[in-house]
Amino acid sequence: MPDADIAAIRALLAGQPRPIGPAERRQRLDEFGGSLGIPQDARLEPIEIGGVPAEWSTTPEADASHAILYLHGGGYMAGSIVSHRYVAVEIGRAARARTLALGYRLAPEHPYPAQLQDALPAWQYLQDQGLAPGSIAVGGDSAGGNLTLALLLALRARGLALPCCGWLISPWSDLTASGATMETKAGVDPMIQKPYLQELAQAFAGGRDFADPLVSPQHADLAGLPPLLIQVGSDETLLDDAVGLAGRAGAARVPVTLEVWPDMIHAFPMFFPRVAASRRATAGAGAFMRRHFA
Repeated sequence: MPDADIAAIRALLAGQPRPIGPAERRQRLDEFGGSLGIPQDARLEPIEIGGVPAEWSTTPEADASHAILYLHGGGYMAGSIVSHRYVAVEIGRAARARTLALGYRLAPEHPYPAQLQDALPAWQYLQDQGLAPGSIAVGGDSAGGNLTLALLLALRARGLALPCCGWLISPWSDLTASGATMETKAGVDPMIQKPYLQELAQAFAGGRDFADPLVSPQHADLAGLPPLLIQVGSDETLLDDAVGLAGRAGAARVPVTLEVWPDMIHAFPMFFPRVAASRRATAGAGAFMRRHFA
């Protein structure tokens, strides 16, 4: 039987055609995130890291010695601390950790590598606060999953300590959009279609080849990365990104867990207050992080 909760989200999305242009897309995503509200017991603390906005969120369950760096999705063109605040708060609750959400710069005004240049100081900031690398998890959805992988690869390339694990939600890891599910799932995915992804990739890549491992981490050597949890919906065009990424990580001897959630659509944990499966997936991701915290 189809999931009734996600069916309601599908109907909502169907009634709202995708906006055209960065400003309109950013406004719509922030409006959606704002409509979810804020968990009443969450304590929010806005900060800046090298001029980049960020926000600590803490719930009563949080152990101050553990933290999550959360990197939001939105195709590198939209998304913000506001749009993904509920996800950030609730993964912190599930992992019993504090969450630091980063409002990195967006394309097309700021193409690659601006986002990675913002994420690296955020990683260092957490350590400057006294947190051990093994007590930090990094995660993100869609483009945030791409940025999570890019950060892990950049840390490895620099010989720096890595976080204890990575959480990848519907990761946009292959900007070439070559997966078969770009076509086979196009009829059931209400959010992501190939022409839209190609537009976003053009804005983000800054003239680089889409297959460049620096912008498509799926094409990188993944050896040496920490344990990864990949969560993806069965009904999204990026399904093959997740499946292919899991295969490449496993072949590189990276401990990887792939979860394909029936009926779910792109970045489904974003719908936490409205979809039971989103809450279950978030709880599972939190348990995964707790197992890996040092």
